[in-house]
Amino acid sequence: MMHDPAYAFLGQQGVGFFSMILIGIIAGWIAERITESNHGMLTNLLVGVAGAFVGGELANLLNIEVFGFFRTLIAAIVGAIVLLWVWRAIRK
Repeated sequence: MMHDPAYAFLGQQGVGFFSMILIGIIAGWIAERITESNHGMLTNLLVGVAGAFVGGELANLLNIEVFGFFRTLIAAIVGAIVLLWVWRAIRK
């Protein structure tokens, strides 16, 4: 599966570089709102892209396929929320 041409940025199928940037910004912003955090757009982007990776790995563990824009966005939101929750737990 890793050699499939549709396999794109950060291992998300069917999602290209610019789509992942957009997903990262949206997911980071939504996670920021849900967790009542306050970050800038760059931090939202970083949290969202990292969240896409974390969410994809969590989905993989649960045998849920993540591909395309909307499934990657949902995985990124879940992953970003998990990252922000863990970050807050570590800081306390």
